[in-house]
Amino acid sequence: MGRELTEQELHNLAMNIVGRELEADGFEFMAINSKLKKNPQYVCLKEKVLHFIVVRNVEFPLNPREYDPELMQTVKDHAEKFEAKTYFAGVGLWNASDRTEPLYLDQEYVVDYQGLIEI
Repeated sequence: MGRELTEQELHNLAMNIVGRELEADGFEFMAINSKLKKNPQYVCLKEKVLHFIVVRNVEFPLNPREYDPELMQTVKDHAEKFEAKTYFAGVGLWNASDRTEPLYLDQEYVVDYQGLIEI
């Protein structure tokens, strides 16, 4: 069995999943921040509108559609100074063979990502 993925690696994986989708949806990346606890993760431009996107890796059994309202309000207050829209992107990442087990390097995993949630 490989080693367990670190919190930063899980965060990067979640960011890659969201980033690929944003790119496919025509978002232009203005700034990317992959450091843990630094928000937002993505500042993007689409149709001349700025978008602040907070990405979170969400571990089983938590719901990737649920977010911390206090954190998101702080980001939204900041975004409004730039006339930007604010979104939450929760990505559930689970061990494919057993959801209660952590993710290991080079093992299959399940992704539960249902798109951006506007705040």
